[in-house]
Amino acid sequence: MNIDQFLMPLIGGALIGLSASLLLLLKGRIFGVSGILGGVLIPKSGDTAWRVAALGGLVAAGILLLVVHPESLAVVTHGSHWRYIAAGLLVGFGTQLGSGCTSGHGVCGISRLSPRSIAATLTFIAAGMMMVAFMRTIGVLS
Repeated sequence: MNIDQFLMPLIGGALIGLSASLLLLLKGRIFGVSGILGGVLIPKSGDTAWRVAALGGLVAAGILLLVVHPESLAVVTHGSHWRYIAAGLLVGFGTQLGSGCTSGHGVCGISRLSPRSIAATLTFIAAGMMMVAFMRTIGVLS
């Protein structure tokens, strides 16, 4: 086994936890990416700069990772780009329906022992497992 299989996720998880903790401590805000993006798309006066900075940090971190460790972003896709566009739109719809995303509920909500976030995260996981099982059953995934 390659050490990168464990080291890169460990570093990534630590950075996510650190950034979420700092945002909560310094701004009193939850690091939920869908909510942060929503606040940029539908801005409120005086509440946009930190959101743009957070999203810019995510993009900058991705670019840095691409430069430093490009193989970690290698992706093999199956099917058309329309499938991924549709999946992205469905995820966006789901984050609105669930009042948040995995970063807000799964990382920040569970760490605060929020019952709503625990229920939401369990629902995300269960729905994902059922979808993978279904896709394997119909032969889309192997």
